[in-house]
Amino acid sequence: MDNERLRRTRKREVALGYRLFAALGWGDTGDGHISARDPDRPDCFWLLDVDVPFAQATPDALVLVGPEGRLQAGGNGTNWPAFRIHWPILAARPDIASAAHTHTIFGTPFAAEARRIEPITQEACVFFEDHALFDDEEVQVRSVGAGERIAQALGANRGVVLRNHGLLTVGATVKEAVAWFVLMERVAQAHLAARHAKPISRDAALYAKADLERPSQAHDAFDHLVRHHLREPREPRQPADQ
Repeated sequence: MDNERLRRTRKREVALGYRLFAALGWGDTGDGHISARDPDRPDCFWLLDVDVPFAQATPDALVLVGPEGRLQAGGNGTNWPAFRIHWPILAARPDIASAAHTHTIFGTPFAAEARRIEPITQEACVFFEDHALFDDEEVQVRSVGAGERIAQALGANRGVVLRNHGLLTVGATVKEAVAWFVLMERVAQAHLAARHAKPISRDAALYAKADLERPSQAHDAFDHLVRHHLREPREPRQPADQ
């Protein structure tokens, strides 16, 4: 896939991701963000304009954010919390193209307990030995330094629990980052509802994870979510965005 086509694909998926978050009842006060690395300028990423509600997201409503938070294209202003979180993560992880975060009904209270995910459900196995806990009190993320500490805590994992704040996921594609986020929120719900759950064994968790973590699973989940909640028709399958 050439870079211009890849850029269009990523921007469309970011816009759909924001609209999906809105359809799920998240981000109604603008509390959250989904990023997509620009294929030609890997130190820049696309993000929803700070003044646009999630439900109104379109590819044309995205802005290109560069180093030091400067807008490179479009927009009315920089979403500084987004820059402070996403820029350090994308800089530290050349293997990913996207990160997703917003404040959710279950993810935020689960994060307030400052604990890790256990393999207590099928979906939780996706994050088995593949998530981190950012045990830090800078919940407002007022500095790039805080974002760098989040990136350090995240490491090579697909997700991180931000203490007293919420959930964050990453992916090699936008579809992966968004699908993993939706799944992580459901896992947080299960942890809060099943207070005396019995985790499965490490071997059983890894067995399930090997099947559930495939990129095709995340891409299919994203497409199902979009078709179900946004009534968007399914597009023909495209080559992997990598």
